Amino acid sequence: MRWGPVARRWALALILAPVIARADAFERISPEDAGYSSEKLQGLKAFLQASGSDSLLLLHDGKVFFEWGDIHRKLLVHSIRKALLSGLYGHLALSRDLDLSQTLDQLGVDDEPLRLSPAEKLATVQDVLQSRSGVYHPSAAESEGMSQRRPERGSHPAGTFFYYNNWDFNVAGAVFEQWAGRRLYDVFNEAIAQPLGMLDYHHRIGALEGPADVPTAEDDGFYQFERSQSRFPAYHFRLSAHDLALYGQLMLAEGAWKGRQLVSADWIRRSTQPRSVVQAEYGLAYGMLWDVVVPARAGEKPAFFHTGVDVHLLAVYPERKLVMVHRVNTDGPYKFNEGDLYQVIRQVHGARGP
Repeated sequence: MRWGPVARRWALALILAPVIARADAFERISPEDAGYSSEKLQGLKAFLQASGSDSLLLLHDGKVFFEWGDIHRKLLVHSIRKALLSGLYGHLALSRDLDLSQTLDQLGVDDEPLRLSPAEKLATVQDVLQSRSGVYHPSAAESEGMSQRRPERGSHPAGTFFYYNNWDFNVAGAVFEQWAGRRLYDVFNEAIAQPLGMLDYHHRIGALEGPADVPTAEDDGFYQFERSQSRFPAYHFRLSAHDLALYGQLMLAEGAWKGRQLVSADWIRRSTQPRSVVQAEYGLAYGMLWDVVVPARAGEKPAFFHTGVDVHLLAVYPERKLVMVHRVNTDGPYKFNEGDLYQVIRQVHGARGP
């Protein structure tokens, strides 16, 4: 059978359609061009395969020099949601001064079924963003381990003690929506996802009314309510490695993208300063909605990152112009663990040339 020119063009379009749909704005370069060893990174691929990773994406100065797995598979980001919220606050900071000294009492923040005490209402927005509110109220999306480790109510005054607290993070989302006057998902879509050109985020937002509810795989985000614990929902995101890397690159570029300032550079610097030392022996601290690596030398910019259930990772290393994104399919059973993630990070850094 002989095809005419029109038929040939249609056939070619059908063949190329999947490729075109997966095209992205990232330029590809060799590991050597980024200062890494191809041979060592080849060994990393074998480890990713054996350990049960879903994808790994490495960028140097905005250019991909390593990719493995399905970088367009949309997965729950878990606690990386907090780092996404930080960017939303940073976007809001472009148009207004954020008074982080405002207290929960001034903002009219209270909870139910258990109410906040007058002392708890003295916590400021900055305390909440730093997870130092001193409010140890049950919360939505709180794991069993977090619930067991939660300090007693009233045991620490506001601003005096760091505890990785989902109540704080959920309230941070509610305060953002109060200040913005809109759903945080709508702001994320219009102010960050669309300008960055995210390919796999389609702004389909749902809501769960209890811990037994299961989100659909099509949801790009959803509120998780557990009203028997708290009136404040957790706000979850589902993003691909590709789209999460775009966000990481935006953070590396101090909020600037194609001539536009999407997130305040000052906010990114402020939120990624070490404020609460978490593991002094490893130089790990917490800033505002970001984990921070305390710089080894004066004058260096701190690296900052966030993990999700100890297997997902978004990490930004400004001194190396490096963005690292690792994903695992945690929608079902998985074998990848925290130790495997440490091994991935070590192998990436170990593949760096002299």
